[in-house]
Amino acid sequence: MYEAMREAVRAYDPARASKSALVGGEGEKMRNAREAGNLICGDFIGHTMEIALKLGESNACMRRIVAAPTAGSCGVVPAVLLAMEAERGFPRERMIHALYVAAGIGGVIANRAFIAGAAGGCQAEIGTASAMAAGAAVFLMGGGADAIASAAALTLKNLMGLVCDPVAGLVEIPCVKRNAMGAVNALICADEALAGIYSKIPPDQVIDAMRAVGKAMPDDLKETGTGGLAATPWGIEVGEKIGPLS
Repeated sequence: MYEAMREAVRAYDPARASKSALVGGEGEKMRNAREAGNLICGDFIGHTMEIALKLGESNACMRRIVAAPTAGSCGVVPAVLLAMEAERGFPRERMIHALYVAAGIGGVIANRAFIAGAAGGCQAEIGTASAMAAGAAVFLMGGGADAIASAAALTLKNLMGLVCDPVAGLVEIPCVKRNAMGAVNALICADEALAGIYSKIPPDQVIDAMRAVGKAMPDDLKETGTGGLAATPWGIEVGEKIGPLS
């Protein structure tokens, strides 16, 4: 899976657009801005955002990706892991161990709550992916189990209540850019945990709260494409213009 993530970045095609033409080429724009030194956040965060955007676009463009844990959130974990590998030169075996850590966190969340936007909103998809990536990042930096779990909890707290509102029902807007946000959120929370700044609320209780919030969300905000950003005038207009994409 890790090699498939790496290959998905290598095979990114900036000229390729999704069938709706709403997505394509933005990962390349981030790469160009990063290489020109024009990013406020600097090279490492820029590289992380670049990978996340590229893989989010690749999903929308029907390229080969790894669901981590879902297709719509496929850019978060690879962005954090691949950027950290490039930045710090971790050996391949350690990167694979980090992927196991990420998978473990995702498994706990899936078992205790949910990972699908249709079940719990985008907090379940990008939120879970961000928690997985944060825990993996802490592991790579030598953090222990408590720091790993706390980093995951912090990411979920930051994204609590995030709705799933794809414009025209497509996993494109705002989904692709949320991958970049989820990746950066993971790095912020990993640094907090590594600094000894832990979640006061135990991780399991944070997951339970996320589940409760997801259950309380109306269906309009859970991947139906009928609420949130999908219900803006622009979103409605795009949906009517695109029509069924079968």
